[in-house]
Amino acid sequence: MKLRIILPGLLILLAGCSSVQRDTPLQVWDDMKHQQKFKAQAPVVGIFADGRSNRMPPEDTVARDKFRDDSALNTGLENGMYVGKNPVPITLALLQQGQTKFNIYCSPCHDQTGMGRGIVPARVPIWQPSNLTDDRVVEFADGDIFDVITNGRRTMPSYRFQVVTADRWAIIAYVRALQRAAHSKPDEAPPGTTIAALK
Repeated sequence: MKLRIILPGLLILLAGCSSVQRDTPLQVWDDMKHQQKFKAQAPVVGIFADGRSNRMPPEDTVARDKFRDDSALNTGLENGMYVGKNPVPITLALLQQGQTKFNIYCSPCHDQTGMGRGIVPARVPIWQPSNLTDDRVVEFADGDIFDVITNGRRTMPSYRFQVVTADRWAIIAYVRALQRAAHSKPDEAPPGTTIAALK
């Protein structure tokens, strides 16, 4: 009696382990496995005259966003040395652009004055960013600062993918303005300027 109950159950269970393909006999919409495809470098009949599936790109083709000439603007280097001066003309618009980008990308570590007292070192004391108004950094060439932003240095990570080239030069112009403000003296202010106006 028990065998009559157990045997059909076992047969049903074993039927579930079949290797038979369970595709529906009628495909209303072709599945992706039924699409026409070619393996790389495999010979293809009846499509291209040369019998290849891959097409050679046109001559002088460059992948989008991959071409960068080796100019000082894109590398910060000229004849293997750091560019001494920012190659972008310094304007009020450039300084404003630099301030905006500096406050977004740099101030979390360097704070808005550039002195390295941002929120990151306040929360992680072992992470101490450079004071950008320090004499050591003031002596850097503009190309050297560009290289640090682009490739990173020591604990500072690279920002080449977050900050485009034009914004890097704008940040450098703004950092120079911060340095000038930190090292300026009251007698360097234009005549007629009051302390209140400087704030």
